[in-house]
Amino acid sequence: MPDKVAPAEKSVLSQSKAARSNSDEGIKLKKELGLWNGVAIIVGIIVGAGIFVSPKGVLRNSGSVGQALIVWIFSGILSLIGALCYAELGTMIPKSGGDYAYISDAFGPLPAFLYLWVALFILVPTGNAITALTFAQYILQPVWPGCEPPYAAIRLLAAVITCLLTVINCYNVKWATRVQDIFTGTKIFALVIIMVAGVWWLCMGHTENFQHPMSGTNTQPGYIALAVYSGLFSYSGWNYLNFVTEELKDPYKNLPKAICISLPLVTVIYVFANIAYFVVLTQDEILASNAVAVTFGDKLLGVMSWIMPFFVACSTFGALNGAIFASSRLFFVGARNGHLPTAIALINVRNLTPMPSLIFLCIITLILLIIEDVYVLINYVSFVEALFTTLSVSGLLWLRYKKPDLHRPIKVSIILPIIFFIICAFLVTFPCYVSPWEVGIGVIIILSGIPVYCIFIDWKTKPAWLINVSYNFNIACAKLFMCVQEDKTA
Repeated sequence: MPDKVAPAEKSVLSQSKAARSNSDEGIKLKKELGLWNGVAIIVGIIVGAGIFVSPKGVLRNSGSVGQALIVWIFSGILSLIGALCYAELGTMIPKSGGDYAYISDAFGPLPAFLYLWVALFILVPTGNAITALTFAQYILQPVWPGCEPPYAAIRLLAAVITCLLTVINCYNVKWATRVQDIFTGTKIFALVIIMVAGVWWLCMGHTENFQHPMSGTNTQPGYIALAVYSGLFSYSGWNYLNFVTEELKDPYKNLPKAICISLPLVTVIYVFANIAYFVVLTQDEILASNAVAVTFGDKLLGVMSWIMPFFVACSTFGALNGAIFASSRLFFVGARNGHLPTAIALINVRNLTPMPSLIFLCIITLILLIIEDVYVLINYVSFVEALFTTLSVSGLLWLRYKKPDLHRPIKVSIILPIIFFIICAFLVTFPCYVSPWEVGIGVIIILSGIPVYCIFIDWKTKPAWLINVSYNFNIACAKLFMCVQEDKTA
């Protein structure tokens, strides 16, 4: 919530000379991310648990192996087109915050706040909570062979790992990026094992699962949209590098390069990993499995099958670290623009990290871990995420018309955002017929942010008690976490 800042508060939140002396460039987030750090963030966030655990979502809605592979290829190409559109947005509007920054510049503060509202309480922490739960489940599985680990133990370990990664991200950006680089390499190695094992099985003459690849294909538009949704869910995260544009070295070059390296790499890996799954496992085996990679390992790797649960855990660990790193910058930028309490826009004077934003995100994630069935939230917000992605790309088209002379270091062909917009509009529209309840809940979640915006942001004559509460909260956070506001003159 934006608030009037009293002189005493300014003296604490603004930078002192002592704080400035800690850095020749002042207190602000530093440009410490190179090209390969950017690639590691994109690949590391995209390749989470999805490709190891739930390729069956694409297969179930596609109805056939052939169409499932087409959906995986199509989802990769669509993600690449979207990422190239975001490369133009990210270099045209070189601010951290991703969709929030682009929607704000194109359509104003209310739509931007509604995106922030949904991302703050549902999209980001829910995704982080589910990733942490998946990590915990696969780490604990060997301790309870043959049965599910107790959910209380899973939630406890998920909470511990969330707090650990938050501490790492609070302490040092380089530590966080080093963790990301290591675990991105680990998960790519795991997928290479799956691909090589699949090729070996195919070379032994096991082609029976590809005898009739299009048999059973589902041609209903609504279910095709749901199949693409499932595919895009496994590709989700391609826009997270845009959340940290201000920390990327030479973003005009490294942002598009990182995108052009990452998305084709992930698409090739995903398609060949799915081919390996389909070669080794029947459709019924895939649809009956809760973790396709583990079922694959049990059938093909023998005594080494234990490595699959280990690699799934490593993959989710890296994905969670990348998501915490990138998404905390979204809330940092939202607070810097006055859409969240000022405290969330503070930077630790020693480590130069957005510590309050990271801790705030951690707290919301921990709260969601208490919910008995956090997974149900995904059904309600997958539509919402697609809706705001559509809004961001429509913003690109609108800015082409509204501000044709705006400096665009990268300018993609107008055909790409038009294609992406049309496909996203299809993906947003058709699930309304197939899953009207989930879509309705998603719309309600969005609209619930409007009264919050009116009270805490648009209301200019707030009562004194509300201003004092905000003032005391911001001061307490600044003192507790040794933080100040960003040096905008540095």
